[in-house]
Amino acid sequence: MDYRLDRRQEAFRKEFVSWLEKNLPADFDPSRYRNYHTAEDWGRAYRDFQKRLFQAGYAAMHYPKEYGGQGKTLMEEVIVMQVLASTCMELRGPGMIMHGMAAPTILHCGNEEQKRKYLPGIIDGTHIWCQGFSEPNAGSDVANVSTRAVRKDGHYVVNGQKVWTSVAHMSDYCILLVRTDPNVAKHKGLSYLLLDMKLPGVEVRPTRQITGGSEFNELFLDDVRVPVEMRVGEEGQGWMIAITTLMFERVIGDAVMGAAYEKNMDRMVHMAGETKRAGRPVIEDPIFRQQLAQGYIEVMALKYHGLRNLSTQLQGGIPGPEGSIGKLLWSEPNQRICENGMAMQGPFSQVLSGSPWSIQDGFWQYGFLRSRGNTIEAGTSEVQRNIIGERCLHLPKDSSRAARRIQGGKGDGHQAE
Repeated sequence: MDYRLDRRQEAFRKEFVSWLEKNLPADFDPSRYRNYHTAEDWGRAYRDFQKRLFQAGYAAMHYPKEYGGQGKTLMEEVIVMQVLASTCMELRGPGMIMHGMAAPTILHCGNEEQKRKYLPGIIDGTHIWCQGFSEPNAGSDVANVSTRAVRKDGHYVVNGQKVWTSVAHMSDYCILLVRTDPNVAKHKGLSYLLLDMKLPGVEVRPTRQITGGSEFNELFLDDVRVPVEMRVGEEGQGWMIAITTLMFERVIGDAVMGAAYEKNMDRMVHMAGETKRAGRPVIEDPIFRQQLAQGYIEVMALKYHGLRNLSTQLQGGIPGPEGSIGKLLWSEPNQRICENGMAMQGPFSQVLSGSPWSIQDGFWQYGFLRSRGNTIEAGTSEVQRNIIGERCLHLPKDSSRAARRIQGGKGDGHQAE
């Protein structure tokens, strides 16, 4: 794949950049890391802006027109997503799950009725979706989901709990992984539902985070009656559909995160030139200069890895396990980059947003705290390395458990993955 834009694509990028400069919301400041402090304001801003994109012909560029898309190419979608990520990432926050997970899953795995019913509302900003996969006992081991769905009178009666459910507090729908058969292997007893968040029995409780925000939530389901027609695929196919969801999340996410982090590195270089340590600009310190160079290298590796994986989709395929490489390439480097940003500020790293003494309005303080979750969310680093080893490099599975069984004469109590 040639990663350079051709003349037509470059002209399209410039056209979109020009449109964006004139159509960002009046209350949005691109220089701030946080413009909206309530779920209501954040959700409203996202819906309004997504509607503007849709009306201008910049939403869901590669989706078929019959579902609300533009019928263009995936490359045009990538251009739009990268420009948005480098300009107004916060405005895109509530839509990341929808456009990177819910919409592509419905498009590839849903039936015709589901595509026509749900995709237009995602594309034009009418609806916000969240992801109901993780549970207190099913985080990295997603197949251990215990939320039950019992079929009765044309509905699934759902009971259980989800956790770390991003933007659930402002969502209209949820992609929900449930257990419909407890008597088979855990991977085989799962089904995939589309949940209306306004149904009786759905309760959302925001979770306070170390950053002070509450984008994560607990989701409680008490005798929630979900119509059978809101099941994606067949009963028992939930695991494979969930894997499809996660693969799409990885690939689109790599391309978007690469653009966002490239902007962050530009911000860090500017800070290093303006901030002084021991009487001289930070950027003159050889150690900090090396950290800047290393951060830029790692961001470029993420960016081009994402573009390489997108070539599979451009040729009509679907993402593969290589997306796990991208997860490592954005999660671990971002923690290092944010730590370096804090170190460059010296004693001022203790000053948060809102103080006249804060540097870049506390951007790196917020990033440092938020990045702690990067190596846990969307699959832990340990799980990603197992996937890379087994499914990309075709290495044998971890034999440590088998060795312990031989040495100790019994298993270690963990379920097989």
